[in-house]
Amino acid sequence: MAQNFRRYTFNNIGTSAETLFTADSFDTVVGISVANVTASAVVASVYINDGANDIYLIKDAPIPAGSSLQVLDGGAKFVVQSGDALKVISDTASSLDVWVSTVDAISS
Repeated sequence: MAQNFRRYTFNNIGTSAETLFTADSFDTVVGISVANVTASAVVASVYINDGANDIYLIKDAPIPAGSSLQVLDGGAKFVVQSGDALKVISDTASSLDVWVSTVDAISS
């Protein structure tokens, strides 16, 4: 069976929560990289909104200037279901670039 890999990229995320990805089925998130593109340290949060609650993957994590944070490391993955929205926010305007890798549906 073939797997449908997807990627989502975002530039200059700031102080308003940005929806990176909304699941349309049972999907697997296999990677999230958050890069600080500013000359100063920033604080970032990445979370899932399940329609009723915000569930944080990282909350208020410091990212030094010019550095990145791998939200999923050591081969960790997680499953989301239809309607779950992956979001990111920073304490600084236009400060984050984000890359998300997912496996969508399994097809034959």
